[in-house]
Parts: sequence; structure tokens; C-alpha cells
Amino acid sequence: ILTRAEVDGVTIPTVLDAGAVGGKGVHGNCDGMALFLGSPNAAEQQADMSETQRAAISTLHDEGKTVSVLLIDGVVAGALAMRDEPRKDAIAGLRTLKQMGVETVMLTGDNHRTAQAIGADLGIDVRAELLPEDKQRIVRELKGRGRIVAKIGDGINDAPALATADIGIAMGGGTDVALETADAAILHGRVADVAEMILLSKRTMANIGQNITIALGLKLVFLVTTILGITGLWPAILADTGATVLVTLNALRLLRRA
Repeated sequence: ILTRAEVDGVTIPTVLDAGAVGGKGVHGNCDGMALFLGSPNAAEQQADMSETQRAAISTLHDEGKTVSVLLIDGVVAGALAMRDEPRKDAIAGLRTLKQMGVETVMLTGDNHRTAQAIGADLGIDVRAELLPEDKQRIVRELKGRGRIVAKIGDGINDAPALATADIGIAMGGGTDVALETADAAILHGRVADVAEMILLSKRTMANIGQNITIALGLKLVFLVTTILGITGLWPAILADTGATVLVTLNALRLLRRA
């Protein structure tokens, strides 16, 4: 939108007292006018809409677009229709997760028709028209069923669910709130990197187990042989140093791609 405004030579005025209303929209003041840009439901709570306007919004929803309504001083002034397209690697990334036994569900604040259209393209379950607290509640419900839940998000509305999940993962390029709340971040914003992150975590845990076995195993062997008089103190000290070198070298294997 800003790029188009720049191309058209539109001067962007300064907005004062700007803020966000979780799951509903944003507000501010410009040239003495009170502005609100948000979902049709949130806008209709503040202003009257004609049947023509509702029909136009419904048509845009049927086209798989998300509509944001602009209010100026409590009066409908216009609307923006946008469609979030899946990331280029989304289908391949989700397929990999499914092969790994990971169940995926899309939690979104978009309207049902838009969400269902995207979900059908991606082959995943969808929960739509959710507020931040709804996403958080669903995460709690999944955890209550004994599931280990990872929540992936990039917006302000994802922050409560990111904090509630067992693992919160922020996508690169997301809001500062999401990045600060999450436990980990995918810097390049690729869906396929989620599977890579899971594989890396499994390799890391396996590596930790190997290192503990190596370190304690060597110490135990030389403890027994030293007590029995088979080896002296210095071989035991060297073995302890050697164990440190071995576990370090073993950990460095994680730097190699699987």
C-alpha cells in the first residue's frame, strides 16, 4: 500500500495517537480526524453499514480476500481487500511436517471463506475469525490433550498463543512483539525451516545423550581401574581431558547439515 502511494505521488500525512486493538484493527488521529481501520465486524460495532456495503464485503470474502474497513470520525469511508498468498515453499514444507508425524492447523483472524480457501490449497485444518485470546485458548486445549504444541506466528495477535505454547516460534520479518515472545525464530521465514528446526532439536538431544554417555563412561572405567590398581592417577587425568575433547568433537558434528 505504501509502495503504491509512493508511485502515485501521494503524500502520507502524520498519524498521531496510533495504536492497535488486538484482533480488531488499528486507530489513530490525522488532521483532526479520528481514524479506525479494522475488520468488518469491529467496524460495524462503531458505525452503521448499508446493505450495499455489506454485500460488497461479502463478495470480496467470496473471492478469498480479507477486507479491512476504514472509518473516519465514525463513518465508513472505504475498504481495503487483500489476500494473503501462501509462501512459495508452504506446500512442500507442510508435506515434510506431515511425513514427520506433525499435525498442523491454521489459526487465523481472517474470515472463514478466505481461510478455508487457503487451507484447502495447503491441505490443512483451519480455525478462522479468531481473536488473540481464541488462539491462546486453542493452544491450551491442545496441551490439555497431552499434545506437545509449537505455535508459529509473526504478528501481535499471535503473541499470547506463542507465550502459551510449549515452543513459540516467530517467523523472520514479524513484529517485535512476536520475536520477543517466541522461544525461537526462523530468520529466513521459510516454512521448510520448521522441519529443519525439529530435526536439529532431535539431533541436539541425541548428541547430548551421547556426550553424557561418553563422559560418564570414561570416568567410570578409569575410576574402577584406578581403584583396582590397573591404572594410575595420571592416565585417569588424561582420560578426563580426553573425554572433554571427545564430547566437544562430537558436538561439532551438529554444525554439519543432516
